[in-house]
Amino acid sequence: MIGFYRRPNSLLLFLLLMIMTGLEGSTINAHPPVQVGVEVLIKDGKIGQLKGKRIGLITNHTATSSQGISTINLFKQLGPIVGFELGALFAPEHGLNGSIHAEEIVDNARDSDAIPIYSLYGKHRRPSEAMLKGLDLLIYDIQDIGSRSYTYVSTLFYVMEEAAKRKIPLIVLDRPNPINGIVVDGPMLEERWRSIVGYINVPYCHGMTAAELALFFNSEYKIGCKLKVIPMKNWKREMSFNDTGLLWVPTSPQIPEATTPLFYPMTGLLGELSLVSIGIGYTLPFKVVGAPWIEAKKFAGALNGQKFPGVHFEPFHYKPFYGKFAHKECQGVLIAITDPLSYKPVSTQYLIIGILKSLYSSKFKEAVESSKGRKDMFCKVTGTEDIYRIVTEENNIVWKLRGFHEKERANFLTLRKKYLIDGYGQ
Repeated sequence: MIGFYRRPNSLLLFLLLMIMTGLEGSTINAHPPVQVGVEVLIKDGKIGQLKGKRIGLITNHTATSSQGISTINLFKQLGPIVGFELGALFAPEHGLNGSIHAEEIVDNARDSDAIPIYSLYGKHRRPSEAMLKGLDLLIYDIQDIGSRSYTYVSTLFYVMEEAAKRKIPLIVLDRPNPINGIVVDGPMLEERWRSIVGYINVPYCHGMTAAELALFFNSEYKIGCKLKVIPMKNWKREMSFNDTGLLWVPTSPQIPEATTPLFYPMTGLLGELSLVSIGIGYTLPFKVVGAPWIEAKKFAGALNGQKFPGVHFEPFHYKPFYGKFAHKECQGVLIAITDPLSYKPVSTQYLIIGILKSLYSSKFKEAVESSKGRKDMFCKVTGTEDIYRIVTEENNIVWKLRGFHEKERANFLTLRKKYLIDGYGQ
C-alpha cells in the first residue's frame, strides 16, 4: 500500500474533487459502489506523492473514472495543480484508443499535446532505455479481462522488469477482474511456452486483479521492482463487472460488453483450432459455437446432458458476416452462464471440444490438419503442449482435460492467498 508525502490542502482537495465529478461524466452513475484505483489515488489524498515527478503512464482507452473521465485527461488536468508532469504514454496491444485488431502492430505517435506515445506492441514489447529516459515514476492503469492469454498484464510484467533494471518506481492502479475473483480454472503455464500471451505460471483463469498479479509476479519471480499498488474501494471477489456500477469500455474490438470476458475463456482455444465459428465476425463474439455441419439440437442436447455447473447451451442458428464460415448458415449453440461463481470456463471449453470431436470426428480431424501452423500459438495460449496432444491424439478427452493440472491449481490457490488484497475478501 502506498503512503503519501503530504495531504493536499482544502483548496487543492476541492479542485481535485471538482475534476473528478466534472460535467464529462454527468450521464454516468454518480455513485457507483466501486471506486477504481485512480479515484482512490485522487480522493484519498495519495496524489500528493506525484509532486515533482515526471511520469510515464502505461494505459489505454479502458482507464476511466466512474464519471467516464480518462486517466490521461485526469493526469493532464491534475498535473499543473499538484505539480507533476505527464512525460510519456505507453500503449499496449490494440493501441491507445483500442481500435487496432488482435496481433496488429501498434506504431509510436504523439498525442494532441505532443506527449510521446510509445507502442509496447510494435517493434518493442518492452519500454526501452530511450523511452524511459528522464522519467521518475511509472504508473499502470489498464482494464484487464481476467484470462492469462490477454496481453495487457503481460505488458505490465515486462514493464516491471524494465523498471526494476533502472530502479524506476512503479504504481499499479487497480481495476476489477471482470469475471470475478472467485473462479480459478484451466492449465498452468510451463516455462517453455512463456510469451506475451502468457508470462507467469498461474491458471488460465486466476481470479486475481492486475495489482494482485503484480504483487505475485514481483515476489514469486524475484523481480525487485519498487512496486506500490492502489487498491480499489468496495470491490469484492464475488463481483462480476456488472455488479460494480462502473462503465464498461470495450477492452478490444472483440470484447465489446462487460459479460464478454466471462465467455472468452470458454471458446477462445477453439478459435486457435480453427474448427468452428466462435462468434468472431458475428454480433456475439465468444458467446456462440457453430458451423454449417453442426446439428443445433443434437449438439445442445449432448452438451447439456453432461450437466456442467453454471452453464446452459441453447440451440442457435446464425450467419457470420466475416471470418470463419462468413455468409454461411451455421447451426450450433448460444452459451448462457447461469451461475458465474460456480461455472468453470476452461473446463466447459474442454467439454465443447470433446463433444465436437465425438460427434463430428472427421471435421475435427480436418481442422487439426489444416491448423497445424497454429500449434505453437495454441500451446502458448494454453501454456502447455500436453493439452494439444490430448485434444488431437486421444479419445474420451473431457474428463482427462478437466483434471489436468488439478494438483498444481490447488497449490496455486494456497500460494496466491498472501497476494490477495485484504479489502477484497478471500
